[in-house]
Amino acid sequence: MLDVAGRAMPIIVRRHVQAKGYRLRYDAAREELRLTMPARGRLRAALDWAATQKGWIAAQIDTSPQPVQLAAGVTVPVEGLEREIIWNSARPRAPRLEEGCIILGGPEDTVGPRVVRWLKVCALERLRAETYDMAEGAGLTVASVSVGDPRGRWGSCASSGAIRYSWRLILAPPDVRRATVAHEVAHRLHMDHSPAFHAAHRDLLGEDPAPARQWLREHGRALHRFIG
Repeated sequence: MLDVAGRAMPIIVRRHVQAKGYRLRYDAAREELRLTMPARGRLRAALDWAATQKGWIAAQIDTSPQPVQLAAGVTVPVEGLEREIIWNSARPRAPRLEEGCIILGGPEDTVGPRVVRWLKVCALERLRAETYDMAEGAGLTVASVSVGDPRGRWGSCASSGAIRYSWRLILAPPDVRRATVAHEVAHRLHMDHSPAFHAAHRDLLGEDPAPARQWLREHGRALHRFIG
């Protein structure tokens, strides 16, 4: 725990073999700090360093989007369009997108978790279809597609061909999601970020991915504020 202006903040420490120094990140959705340090570094030294960053942490807290608890009446973006969550006890438990709204029944106190589960299913369906279609069109293979909730990246591609995305891409506009898919599929050609990789990324997408990257830089942080 770290005291920041009278507020006790949990610190999640992660040792990383490739870390050359310390890195601190504030997770607004979970209201906790994440500290990355070298695998063989001294924990006490890392925590002492984190304590010197209280001014930066306070600024992050002040400027971070406040968490939004999903519930009836709350609005959440789906593929970039704002959708109101409507609870109706007469409707089925499973959420459905109807008339521009997310409508569901079942217990009202579990609306948030069920909407999150539904969004994850939607994200996996879209991302899986787009990834395999794009890879097949380029003559590439993908071992698997899955979704998670990472805080530091929108997608990753392992050398095995397993691709993993943030489920929160379903909240972003479709062109932003497709640009991320093209980025990960391009890694099936180049496991780096060389000029050849960036050329492959653009070719797979069929347009300049820069606007999508800019959108994520400007708005991506806000996608993490929604919690179930």
